[in-house]
Amino acid sequence: MPADFARYRIEPGEPVALADHDPADTDGYDGAEETEQELASLTDRIAEFQECLYAENERALLIVLQGIDAAGKDSTVKHVFRETNPQGCRVYAFKEPSPEESAHDFLWRYHQNTPAQGMIHIFNRSHYEDVLVVRVKDLVPEEQWRSRYDSINDFERILVRERTTILKFFLHISPERQLEKFRERLELPHKHWKFSANDLKERRHWDEYQHAYEEALRLTSTQWAPWYLVPADRRWYRNLVVARVVAATLEQMAPQYPEPDQAAEAGVREALEAASSRSGR
Repeated sequence: MPADFARYRIEPGEPVALADHDPADTDGYDGAEETEQELASLTDRIAEFQECLYAENERALLIVLQGIDAAGKDSTVKHVFRETNPQGCRVYAFKEPSPEESAHDFLWRYHQNTPAQGMIHIFNRSHYEDVLVVRVKDLVPEEQWRSRYDSINDFERILVRERTTILKFFLHISPERQLEKFRERLELPHKHWKFSANDLKERRHWDEYQHAYEEALRLTSTQWAPWYLVPADRRWYRNLVVARVVAATLEQMAPQYPEPDQAAEAGVREALEAASSRSGR
């Protein structure tokens, strides 16, 4: 992992105080113009690795995106994974659970959508909603949601044991920037569909969500499934951080195209030679 971006990784057990992390951090970059070329190169690289991963068909990558409303989860998917082939890269957005989903254990609906070998799956919101929303809204007893931290760690350990690499990104946005984005949703016709009055209701619980995220990040950032705390006030820098981490992780995974089948290749050559001989008669 590049040293300058490893600083956003939360080490296991590390205390997390979101107030100590600047959501407007850009690591010295002045604007999107400075990062456009690098981001384009990274998205191309991610697409190349994704093709190799799909062809190799032996391992998988799960990417988790979490953040408070308007943190930029949709935008991150759009910009970082813009060059990937949908055949091998899929996005799952988890909303309020259906009656069938609610009738099962809380991890059931997520486990069904984890990536098969060769795939990259992106969770736009995830199993972490069950220690965030349910906590803030008091939907289940504290004893129940507290026990879920261990369940989540075990769930992710199982996935990693079965050759799924996991990356988790918390997109850290300021309340001021969130309000700006809410205003954009109201004023821009192509974004108005994203606005909901419920967004403002949820905003009243800002501090409670911050505390819930701090505890979740501290208790579930593990060696096998680390969290990255990504400054998200500047979307172009947010995209750069996520793209750098994803590209570096795929490079470490080093997926390879499978070796050609020698027998099949010899058979094709023979067939081509026979066809060529017939056409030359």
